[in-house]
Amino acid sequence: MIIRDALPSEYTIIQELRLQAYEEHASKIPEGHWNVLKQQIVTDDQNSEIDIMVAEIDGEIVGSVVLFPAKVQGYQGLVADELEYPELRKLAVSSKVRGKGIAKALVNECIKRSKEKGYKAMGLHTSDFMETAVNLYEQMGFVRVPENDFIPLDDGIVVKAFQISF
Repeated sequence: MIIRDALPSEYTIIQELRLQAYEEHASKIPEGHWNVLKQQIVTDDQNSEIDIMVAEIDGEIVGSVVLFPAKVQGYQGLVADELEYPELRKLAVSSKVRGKGIAKALVNECIKRSKEKGYKAMGLHTSDFMETAVNLYEQMGFVRVPENDFIPLDDGIVVKAFQISF
């Protein structure tokens, strides 16, 4: 497995991978919430300050993640303050290769890059309906930061904040 920066020519593949990876959650949440989530995961992340990484096996992209820099407001004012640390977003792994450590490798790459940039922590947001992701983050040492939670829609689904310090 190779973890590397995504090439601009791969952005469409990455968006398709994200959509495929997240579609399993569509039946767990209200349709309106899924529509907002779907729009967010296929949104283009082209920005010189954002790291878009992929996991590649035998020449095929099988996973991706985005690392946003600190102080980027990415939640349209839903989080009270700009975060003082980078944030991992849009982690996605193809359903055909799950359980092979790809997600963990992508998270570890985000942690490594955050450390290299001099940060002492990294964060992320997720929801309980993404059980596998929540379990992974907790096993890797991420802890809850409830003051950065938010509820994007009036449907009771809480987007929970997590952080890891290093």
